[in-house]
Amino acid sequence: MAHYDYLLVGAGLFNAVFAEHAMRAGKTCLVVERRSHIAGNIYTEKREGIDVHVYGAHIFHTSDDEVWNYVNRFAKFNGFVNRVKANFRGKIYSMPFNMYTFEALWGVKTAQDAQAIIDAQRADLAGKQPQNLEEQAISLVGRDVYETLVKGYTEKQWGRPCSQLPAFIIRRLPLRFTYDDNYFNDKYQGIPCDGYTAMAEKMFAGAKILTDTDYFDFIEHTSDTFGKIVYTGRADEFFGYKLGKLEYRSLRFETETLDVPDFQGNAVINYTAAEVPYTRIIEHKHFNFGKQPKTIITREYPAAYREGMEAYYPVNDEKNGALAAAYDALKAERPDVIFGGRLGEYKYYDMDKVILSAFRLCEKENLR
Repeated sequence: MAHYDYLLVGAGLFNAVFAEHAMRAGKTCLVVERRSHIAGNIYTEKREGIDVHVYGAHIFHTSDDEVWNYVNRFAKFNGFVNRVKANFRGKIYSMPFNMYTFEALWGVKTAQDAQAIIDAQRADLAGKQPQNLEEQAISLVGRDVYETLVKGYTEKQWGRPCSQLPAFIIRRLPLRFTYDDNYFNDKYQGIPCDGYTAMAEKMFAGAKILTDTDYFDFIEHTSDTFGKIVYTGRADEFFGYKLGKLEYRSLRFETETLDVPDFQGNAVINYTAAEVPYTRIIEHKHFNFGKQPKTIITREYPAAYREGMEAYYPVNDEKNGALAAAYDALKAERPDVIFGGRLGEYKYYDMDKVILSAFRLCEKENLR
């Protein structure tokens, strides 16, 4: 029998940050992970000399100096800037919405002309409180941008019409009246030169890690003891779904290796027409400026979540919000368990926000 200060459930980014802090503070950690690898959804693996983002594109971006300095202790970042393109029925548009987009849509060359068109289209909903996502989007960006670049993509992503989705899902849709096509506004951006898995390995260095290990089976049969548990799995599953199941959307990936040096000339191209079943194609080599003779692409298909699939996106509606709050009350009754990360907190997090959340937990545990 062994004693560990912390049992970390899940070997993703949240627990990588926590483990690094805990071990630096002299604590012992045992990590159990259902999957056969560490790094969670940021996991990358080498194929044909290319770092493949196995669970979809992950571009690190932040404006937080502390977060940026922290991740640079474990990886050298390559300076990649995300310049997303959108394919709508064979025509290419720039994302997010900027003067390249407006020129392709309407042939305009000035910010004033683009603004005038958008304002005229917004006028349809002037003075009306948007009742659903469709009305909210049109009130923000006008009908042309909505129908070309928002509607089909969003309906595929959520599996239902925009007119049936709550307005608050889209709180803002940024419009840039410049030719700035950098997808993110953050001060720092890039991807680890050696992939995210290598970064995670450095962060977990010194921890005992058990992959292919289900927490519930493990905890039932182990004789080891733990000071606290840091749980990054589904909170509803932890409590045996006693209040009901939280809803998620999932993804299905279709990856293929092509015997050509380039497929689409860009890392990410969104497919915004409803009749195209996937939402985007990722060409992995472009994340690291690859010159390999072959290329690897991944088509990303949104999917209804079913047991056994990965839970990617919380369904942010009133029903699930209320259920998540009810589970939060149960969490408060378990001071021996700390719930963190995307699944544990039922929140969609960018990577830098995951790290900030882990920082806050480490502060509460006096590990910082």
